[in-house]
Amino acid sequence: MFMNVAKELQAAKFGGYAIGAFNTSNLEVTKAICLAAREMDFPVIIQTTPSAIKYAGLKQIYDIVRNEIEESGIKAAIHLDHGKDWDVAKACVDIGYPSVMIDGSKLPYDENVALTKKVVEYAHERGVAVEAEIGVLGVEEGGESGSARGDSFSSPGQTAEFVKKTGIDSVAVAIGNAHGAPAGEKLDLGLLHRISKTIDIPLVIHGSSGLEDSDIITAIRSGVAKFNVDTLIRRSYLDGIYSVPKEEKDYRNLFEAAMVPVVEVVKQRIKLFSNN
Repeated sequence: MFMNVAKELQAAKFGGYAIGAFNTSNLEVTKAICLAAREMDFPVIIQTTPSAIKYAGLKQIYDIVRNEIEESGIKAAIHLDHGKDWDVAKACVDIGYPSVMIDGSKLPYDENVALTKKVVEYAHERGVAVEAEIGVLGVEEGGESGSARGDSFSSPGQTAEFVKKTGIDSVAVAIGNAHGAPAGEKLDLGLLHRISKTIDIPLVIHGSSGLEDSDIITAIRSGVAKFNVDTLIRRSYLDGIYSVPKEEKDYRNLFEAAMVPVVEVVKQRIKLFSNN
């Protein structure tokens, strides 16, 4: 039903491409992501944050994503994005998510390690992949703007130690990326390269909506196998809704219009990440 996320990210890392991880919280965005993936014939990850789960309901959003993936016949998986605690990670594993992120990056380092290890042990026993984060991005998930500080960046040594201690399948790093696509967002590509030399698992970049294409391509060469995309999805969805005349009486036409730019954004990102 779902693709094996750990294996697909490893294949991407060693194949010189990356997989886009696109956030959703409703049917229309999910359909748009699946339509784009089918047209591009390329794997995708469809992500739900805790706030999206709170909005839609865990079973409801899980069923929506699972059903749309099955109906479209694409290679894809649902993934928990920025799970902040044990309860949400466990709930997603138990309902059938094949991949979860546990984000203890705001915790003291030792607490981040302990929480991540706990989730890894539970998830791996059930065949579920785990992503975790070391370093702190510029703004919380769901934020609209932010900036990254150098003193919160991931370090090569601590990243390698974190990976070894926790047994995670992929690691999200903070190297100048920030949620919300803030102006002037710039990756420290030298730091990324140094980190990549210390670990053998796929790297993940969050907050990719505001990055330069050239930085993304260079990051892929340094082992980044997953890019998270949320802000571009939000903005394109709203652009589609705003394009509908106020006189429109059928709300379904608003949602259909919202899907059109989302499909195009996802296709553009897939083309970039696939290096084609």
